[in-house]
Amino acid sequence: MAAKTFIIAIDGPAAAGKGTLSRRIAEQYGFHHLDTGLTYRATAKALLDAGLPLDDETVAEKIAREVELAGLDRDILSQHEIGEAASKIAVMPAVRRALVEAQRRFSAKAPGTVLDGRDIGTVVCPDAPVKLYVTASPEVRARRRYDEILGKGATADFDAIFEDVKRRDERDTGRADSPLKPADDAHLLDTSEMSIEAAFQAAKSIIDAALSRNA
Repeated sequence: MAAKTFIIAIDGPAAAGKGTLSRRIAEQYGFHHLDTGLTYRATAKALLDAGLPLDDETVAEKIAREVELAGLDRDILSQHEIGEAASKIAVMPAVRRALVEAQRRFSAKAPGTVLDGRDIGTVVCPDAPVKLYVTASPEVRARRRYDEILGKGATADFDAIFEDVKRRDERDTGRADSPLKPADDAHLLDTSEMSIEAAFQAAKSIIDAALSRNA
């Protein structure tokens, strides 16, 4: 009988460090990685590129079902206008259903997968043997995003970024369909005062324990 795929579900708000941590974990264990937020951004980009409306759920669902999960380009999809468009279609139940189905198919890849997003442990992969909820204070997350933008040689307004972080938190936690919240059995990692190395070591000890139980 084929071995069951080992799934690591990582959730948390924007700029908490879950993306960096997820990629590091996937590399450590030789697992496949998917940033599920990019699936919404890829759908939004396809709509924008085709000049299609962002408020037609039927059209958006059709595009969502055609999104290719292999080769999602983080740099291109990180553009601000794509993020704004993605936030509009991410509240559509039909779009979420289509992308959740695609994410679940991805999660079945052997030998294991790491999925990060907002509803992995609660909706996409509720039976994942490891669930992590990575968070940090809004001020810390805004500072990280601000420093990241400056590091790329661009200009940024910290107060505007801080307000944007708080707005996204309200939108993510307040939506009716799949709101952002920790799964009941998720391990909480608050990275406000934690280095990425410390967060990785904490996650690794949790994952190693789960792997030994599943061996």
